[in-house]
Amino acid sequence: MLQVSRRLIKGDRRSLSEAISMLERGNPQGTVILRDVFVHTGRSYCIGITGPPGAGKSTLTARLTSAFRGAGCSVGVIAVDPTSRHSGGAILGDRIRMEAHYLDSEVFIRSMATRGSQGGLPRIIKGVVRLLDAGGKDVILVETVGVGQTELDIMGVGDTVIVTLVPEGGDSIQAFKAGLMEIGDIFVVNKSDRPGADQMVAIINSFVGTGDSKGSWTPPILATQATSGQGISRLYEKLHEHRAYLSSSHQLEERRRERRAGEFFEVLQEGLGLKLRELLNVNHRLAALSDEVKRGKLEPYSAGMKLLEQVSLDLLFHRMKSI
Repeated sequence: MLQVSRRLIKGDRRSLSEAISMLERGNPQGTVILRDVFVHTGRSYCIGITGPPGAGKSTLTARLTSAFRGAGCSVGVIAVDPTSRHSGGAILGDRIRMEAHYLDSEVFIRSMATRGSQGGLPRIIKGVVRLLDAGGKDVILVETVGVGQTELDIMGVGDTVIVTLVPEGGDSIQAFKAGLMEIGDIFVVNKSDRPGADQMVAIINSFVGTGDSKGSWTPPILATQATSGQGISRLYEKLHEHRAYLSSSHQLEERRRERRAGEFFEVLQEGLGLKLRELLNVNHRLAALSDEVKRGKLEPYSAGMKLLEQVSLDLLFHRMKSI
């Protein structure tokens, strides 16, 4: 795996693709590669593009890719697609819309399936972003699947988050209630040639507010027509302004520190959950307790909390190591 890691940090596309595939398959060697290339990360800037279905996120992603390429930047694109019910893989609609960049050696495009994630992103997305970073991509664009009300995972990935909406109310108004309005650094009303665009901008403005007098970032609200390219240059400028703001206010590194800590905790949560399930197969007390919960003899929440109070964390780890 050392050879794959070395080739990856030199910009070898095949090695980058191979490493991502290892993460997708759950191959332990993928973790080894992440460890090897970690010292070569931290140089890329990651932009998350989220919003309800039909907002034109894919076309917007393609336009931004063109803008960054025009500035000489190497670009990585992660297009998160719905999971196919038949194969379990991604339905590759976004890659089709990115075909103008598909043969560009400085653009790496990867479609990934949500694999049941309720937050719009698969769990391994953060590792994939680091691989693209180590592979020399200046900018990484992450487009979420478009599940409407649950796409808040992007907060844990993007340095800048673009929330894309459309003039029509419906899903967009529902998105306000779901918290999307709280995660956007930049808001885009796409397909702004449709009726109601000005009204949607006003509605978003009422949610966003006007910031404060201490120089905090006030999310801009931009009208675009991604199909024609109208408004993209303005969006490109605002992305640079937000990056400069985060850097000058030292928030960029703080955000990244918080994300790394959060990812560490997520890995522990998932790993401990798997270990506990394994423990059920060898620990008769746990198995019996689980059976009583299944049969309705015990209330699940209180039974779980009581067990956690009785078992010390050190003992829990000791038992896990003996499996």
